[in-house]
Amino acid sequence: MTLSTPLLAAAPLLAGLMGPALVGAVPGPRQAERPVTTSVHTAGRTEIVEHVAARTTAEQRRVLDYWTPRRMAEALPISLLDIVIGEKGLLSELTGRVGLRTVLDPAGVRTALPLAASKLPVPRHHAASAPKTSTIGSRWATGGAVARTTGRVFMTVGGVDFVCSASTVKSANRDVVVTAGHCVKDGAGEWAANWTFVPGYGTRGEQPHGRYAARRMFVAGPWSRDANDDYDVGMVALATSGGKHVADVVGTQEIAFNAPRGGQAFGFGYPADPPYNGDHLVYCRGRLTDDPHGETRDQGLGCDMTAGSSGGPWMTTFDATTGKGTITSLSSFKYSDDPRTMYGPYLGDAAKTLFSTAERA
Repeated sequence: MTLSTPLLAAAPLLAGLMGPALVGAVPGPRQAERPVTTSVHTAGRTEIVEHVAARTTAEQRRVLDYWTPRRMAEALPISLLDIVIGEKGLLSELTGRVGLRTVLDPAGVRTALPLAASKLPVPRHHAASAPKTSTIGSRWATGGAVARTTGRVFMTVGGVDFVCSASTVKSANRDVVVTAGHCVKDGAGEWAANWTFVPGYGTRGEQPHGRYAARRMFVAGPWSRDANDDYDVGMVALATSGGKHVADVVGTQEIAFNAPRGGQAFGFGYPADPPYNGDHLVYCRGRLTDDPHGETRDQGLGCDMTAGSSGGPWMTTFDATTGKGTITSLSSFKYSDDPRTMYGPYLGDAAKTLFSTAERA
């Protein structure tokens, strides 16, 4: 098991969280408790854990109404999760209670590995008129399908609000988005509540394509039991919005399983910790490499995206002109001694079964 940090986060960013701002951070009010349904079943050799989220139209409307502009803006970084809600769940299981220096690392990284003693540099980022041949973090300004299919995810864990990234994928039910497992379920801990996908999230909080509540969520058994980084993948079947499926509104990306390792990839997401603010779609582009520590089957991509980018899609055979490609991984974690490399899980047979289950939901 890799000692790693899931890269969820939210705005406002870490600036000002030292001292009184951290102490004064107040979670949003919990919603009334209601029965939930979680089931475990086996498809082939893969154990799938399913959670029924917002089942009825009324429940879906309640979830969407929960996300006022203020709540979206005041969600806290996941790196503060175990400080806010205690020692249960994914972060405490992986790392134990850690010091504030680690929690507030500029790369959004929390692990048991040593942190660099010197302050990390803050890179400069700018919008490019055309995609770069290689970048560890630039604003995506080319538009195309990826600017619609990628979006921000807002969710509540333990009564505290967080954000992630996700992407629509081509599916039979036209409702599926793929994201990180930790953006859906806190490892062996609880499932996320109030789960909402906002595709094409804009620079001033615009929601040009609406918002979509989750109706069913899926993770693999090894993630649900042990927070195994090799299985940090979540599939979510969304409810319709205004009677329309998300795929019919924003389109989709292809997804592939058991793809050749290595090669070039584009990674996308909405990083929210400094030097980013969560308002822009950011991309990284480079060659995929194996985990140098041998702790996971994940592959690394040179990328300085920070917390909030978790679950953002990695695409190969990507066409920068159309903004369409094939998803073969997603942003999952970083090692604390290498904040310039993001790691993403290999989408193998387990992820394929997970997707097949979700697209039939």
